[in-house]
Amino acid sequence: MTLDATDLPTANGTAPGQTVDPTVSIIVISYNTREMTLECLRSVVAETRTPYEVIVLDNASSDGSAEAIAAEFPDMMLMAETDNHGFAKGNNIAIRHARGEYVLLLNPDTIVLDGAIDRLMDFAKAHPDAGIWGGRTLYADRSLNPTSCYRKMSLWNVTSQTLGLSSLFRQSPIFNSERYGGWQRDSEREVDIVTGCFLLIKRAFWDELDGFDTTYVMYGEETDLCLRARALGARPRMTPEATIVHYAGASEKVRSDKMVRLLRAKVLLIKRHFPAWKRPLGLAMFRLWPWSRAWGTRLLRTGGADTWAEIWARRDEWKDGWPE
Repeated sequence: MTLDATDLPTANGTAPGQTVDPTVSIIVISYNTREMTLECLRSVVAETRTPYEVIVLDNASSDGSAEAIAAEFPDMMLMAETDNHGFAKGNNIAIRHARGEYVLLLNPDTIVLDGAIDRLMDFAKAHPDAGIWGGRTLYADRSLNPTSCYRKMSLWNVTSQTLGLSSLFRQSPIFNSERYGGWQRDSEREVDIVTGCFLLIKRAFWDELDGFDTTYVMYGEETDLCLRARALGARPRMTPEATIVHYAGASEKVRSDKMVRLLRAKVLLIKRHFPAWKRPLGLAMFRLWPWSRAWGTRLLRTGGADTWAEIWARRDEWKDGWPE
């Protein structure tokens, strides 16, 4: 999707010269994704009519992201940081400056389709008790990207994952329950976790939750947020009517490094959110998952065995999770 910036409306959801307080503050945390970030911001401007503001926090990119964003979108608030704060802390910093009643977390490697932000806002107003709202994500080829929402980890789905059942039966809602196997994200429903690539929340509720827990340096922060929100009575919901493209992982190039960070986050989530009596077994099963994947991919010759073997060899880096 290519948009000509000269053809776009103003970058705040208003007509030229008109000043309206934003209903939603759109938060974009960028890191070395210059061209994708620019495309994302163009799509926001082209597809959004709800009064909004955009706050972009650039995490010390080395690819000229901050300069390019400032040049093309001078009306947007740009926070060009000299340190890389990561996703959780970056959002916490940016949202302190938000003026909207709602806050939308939007990844820089996304493209807003068909008024998705307006549709998500309408959905939130129709279902205020949800507390957190999300939509559907697609890959660049417009096939389903199922990572817009998840079920929380449980002893069952961790065991299913370690035994390889979730990989063998990807479409099974029983064996691949964490990913809602078999559901094409084509219907509205309550979900446990809304992914931070496209997550809408009221600013007041964000403040009540004290934002992201920055113990989660990368990954897991939105899971922790949603689980804490559910403990306060929220029931996150998603709608297929609000759809975006999410390329996924654009700022994370090395798969083994990404997985090490993801595993650290998941170990911490088990420690924090599993019932005490399930925690030891949950941790033991989860820590075996990379080993089982390494052997399974090697036996089945499905590819990735060397990567999983490297991840298993690096287990001292992730087995205890992010330090608390």
